[in-house]
Amino acid sequence: MQLKWIDSQHIALALLDEHPNVDPREIRFTDLRDWVLALEDFDDDPSHCGERILEAIQMAWIEEYD
Repeated sequence: MQLKWIDSQHIALALLDEHPNVDPREIRFTDLRDWVLALEDFDDDPSHCGERILEAIQMAWIEEYD
C-alpha cells in the first residue's frame, strides 16, 4: 500500500513500527516530516505537507503509542 499524506492513521502505525521507543509528544514537526518521507511505503509530493497534516499524523501516533 502506497501511503499518502492523508493516510495519517496508516502513517502513524508505520512510524510506531519504525520508531517504537520514541514518544510522539516529543518529536519536532521537522523531524516528523523527515521520518514520514523516509518511510518505505510513502509516496506523495513533499510539498503537499502542512502543519495540519503533521498534527493529524502526530495525534494518530500518540493514540497508537498510548
